[in-house]
Order: sequence, then structure tokens, then C-alpha cells
Amino acid sequence: MPVSLTDSTSRAGLSERVLQLVQGGIVVLDSAHRIVLWNGWMVPRCGRAAARVRGHSLFDVFPELRGSRVEAAVLDAFAGGAGGPIPPAESRTPFPLREAGSFDGPRIDQAITVTPFDEDGERHCLIEIRDVSGTVEREKRLLDHAESLRARSYVDGLTGIANRRYFDVALDRELRRAQRAQGNLALLLIDIDSFKAYNDHFGHQQGDACLATVARALAAKLKRPADVAARYGGEEFAAILPDTTLEQARVHANAIREHVAALQLAHAPAAHWPMVTLSIGVAAFEPQRLHEAALLVAAADKALYAAKKGGRNCVMVDAG
Repeated sequence: MPVSLTDSTSRAGLSERVLQLVQGGIVVLDSAHRIVLWNGWMVPRCGRAAARVRGHSLFDVFPELRGSRVEAAVLDAFAGGAGGPIPPAESRTPFPLREAGSFDGPRIDQAITVTPFDEDGERHCLIEIRDVSGTVEREKRLLDHAESLRARSYVDGLTGIANRRYFDVALDRELRRAQRAQGNLALLLIDIDSFKAYNDHFGHQQGDACLATVARALAAKLKRPADVAARYGGEEFAAILPDTTLEQARVHANAIREHVAALQLAHAPAAHWPMVTLSIGVAAFEPQRLHEAALLVAAADKALYAAKKGGRNCVMVDAG
């Protein structure tokens, strides 16, 4: 059945109405990159009515699109490419579009699809623009939440310093870095002397407070960003010191020991010393001998044992 002029006009009006209701930007270009269609969604988001832009080159209307991934996609579409979504690159906001009615707010994040098509024997290009600001914000919140969970999984809940899990990751990382750079790396294993006696005398709540105080004192003595203070387990702590020789680490360990002793935290009557003290074992990376995490930890632990056997409140270094 032939279509009447009235029916044709009615359908054209319906198409125009639907086009204006689309919740996204619709821009159609002819082969000279001139705008032939510009739907209503675009108007309040860029402040340009369809009548003002129709017949003008898209790249004259938005000069900043020249040299962009949008221009590259359009040129490819007119050159015979299949078109498709434009992958997000450095910027998610190639078109200068803002929230409807806002002329000085931040640009909206955009997902853009370019589709070539033929009409009346002429190549055209359809550009679809979707506002994905909400999606980007949700993704950012999810990433922030995941990062927060990851960060919390590396923190000891009692003392607030790194936990054993982070210690293992950091020691492995720093060992590999020292091997690559043929650099220095030292490890301290630190034990609170007679801590069982402290807990038995003062109780576990006070014992936890003592652990937190020692942890803060240890962290305060590690000034460099790459240094790591960690709770190794129970009353034992560890310090990873990149770019530090064995002798430098020994000096640093003594400074930590003296700092905690100077706090004058009263100890239990049954303790070896009247105030809370530390025993510290020190070991350093050696390419031929202490080149694995387990070996380095074992060497520092052996030195720590020697410190405790030597009367506590002292520092011992790995003897090789």
C-alpha cells in the first residue's frame, strides 16, 4: 500500500519527537563533517541550539576535538571503517558538555560511539554520546572501597602499624629491589623483654596498651618513607630498612632500644629489668648468603636469640 504524504509527515514528526526524547546526545555529520542533526539532549549541556550549529563543521563548533580520539574515529568512519565505541583514553570528557543548565560546572564523563551509514548515496556518521558520570563515580567509590579494604588488611588492628602480611610482601619487594640494584637492605627483629611477666602482672588490657606504645615508639624512629615498622607476631616487631648496611642498622637498632627504655614504662616485678626494654636482632642482605626472605629472617631471629641470651635490653648482629 503506498504511503500517503500525511502518513509520511506524521512518521517524520514521530521520529523527530522520539529523537528529542533520547537520553543521550545524537549528532549526525555529512561527508564534509557538517552537522546535519543535533538532538535536544545536546542543547542544555553545551548551550548551543540545533539551528546555531546545523551546517557547520563539528570541528569548528568544538575546535578542541581536533586531534582528539573523536576526530580520529570520525575520519576512520568516513574512510570506510566500521566505527564502534571509542575506548576511553586519558580523558573521559572530550566534548565540552556539562550538567544540563550548568555553564561553569565540571564536564560530564562520556561514553561515545561512532557509526558510519549511507543515506541517499552519501556517507554519514552518527555520533552517540552517553552521560556515564554516575557509572564513573560508582566505579571510583568501588575502587576506593577496595583500596581501603586492602589497606586495612595490611594494618595490625591493635597497634596501627603494618601487620605480618604486609611485612612479608614488603620484605620480598625490598629484597628483589636490593638484588636488582645490588644495594643494601637490613632487617631488625625486635622483642619486648619479659612480656609474659608484664601480661601476668598488669593484665592483658594493659599488655595491649604496652604493645601499642612500643609500636608507636618504633614507628617514630623510622623516618624514611620506604622504612617499614611491622608487628611480626605477639610481642615481636620487625623493621625493614632499605638502603641500610649492617653497621648502620646496628646503630639504628640501638637508637630504637634506647628510645623505648627512655619511656620508663614500669615493668612487672618478675621482669629482668625494672622498665620495659627491647632485645633486637639485626641482619643484612648478602647476595651469596642472605638473599632470600626466609634466610634473612632466620639470621635476624638467630641474632635476636643471642640478644636475649646475652641479658636482654641489647642489640646483637648476625655473625654469619
